[in-house]
Formats: sequence, structure tokens, C-alpha cells
Amino acid sequence: MSSTIMNPRRRWLLAPGLLALSAGNRPAHSQSTPQSQANATQANAPYIVEWVYTAKWGYFDEWYALFKKYQIAILDKEKEEGLVKKYIVQRGGSHSLGEESRWDLRVLIYYKSREAQATGRGIGQKLFPDQATFRKEEQERWRLTSRHWDLPITEVDPHAERTGGN
Repeated sequence: MSSTIMNPRRRWLLAPGLLALSAGNRPAHSQSTPQSQANATQANAPYIVEWVYTAKWGYFDEWYALFKKYQIAILDKEKEEGLVKKYIVQRGGSHSLGEESRWDLRVLIYYKSREAQATGRGIGQKLFPDQATFRKEEQERWRLTSRHWDLPITEVDPHAERTGGN
């Protein structure tokens, strides 16, 4: 075996050390790079999230009563406190595409910022002091949920030269 060829295991062992060495060679002023400034701007930019739910077949009314009792109340409080600019609740219309494409409820939430979304996470505990009932009923709502996803949404300026991302 040639001495210039490195064992793959040794290469992985050296990689963390090389990263640490290269990190130490950065200039001190790199703290405020255009990327970090962009990240700071993004942290205070509006943050949009889409929640999509599919209730188990035949249980939407029961599911929605629990969703409205807790999630809508929390969103209303977040809006009252200025954390949410607005939210839009939409009901799915057609089941003609099949069960795998069906969704029942979609909520678009326009948070003031990503930080505002994080700040609002404690509102449920304040708004519903009987946490045992809150947890029990939220668990029931999740039992009645067959599918769900949260998806961050980025609005794109169609006239901009670049839309960001990859």
C-alpha cells in the first residue's frame, strides 16, 4: 500500500480536527458577514407557516370542535398580542382525488417574525390553566387526526432577479 493513500477511517478521524483548525483561521470581523446580516433580517421578517390536517373519516366535526376550542383560541390570543399578523382557515373541498390526497383543514399563519412564533409557544399554558384537560383534549384531537404537516412558506417576489434558495 502506498504511503500517500490514506485509510478512509483515518480520513474521518482527521476531519473534525481540520474543521476546528480552519475555523480558527477566520478573521475576527467575520461575525457580521452579509450572510449573518441576512439571517438577522430574516429573523425579524414575517414568517408564514401552513398547517394542513386530515381528520379520520367521519370525525371532522368532533375534531374541528377541539381544534377551534384550543388552536383557534391560541391563534386569536397570539393575534391580540401582535405575534400573529393574520391567519386564514380554509376547508378542503373535494374528495374526488382519493384518500391519499384528501385534506380537511388548512391554516395559513402570518407571524410577525420567526421569533414571534417561538414566543407564542407558551400562550396555551396561560390561556388554559387546566393543563390536564388541555392535554387530554389535544391528545384526543391528535387521535382523530389521520395526517398532518406544518410547512414554512416563503413568499416570492415574481419580479425579483432571484428568488433565493438553491
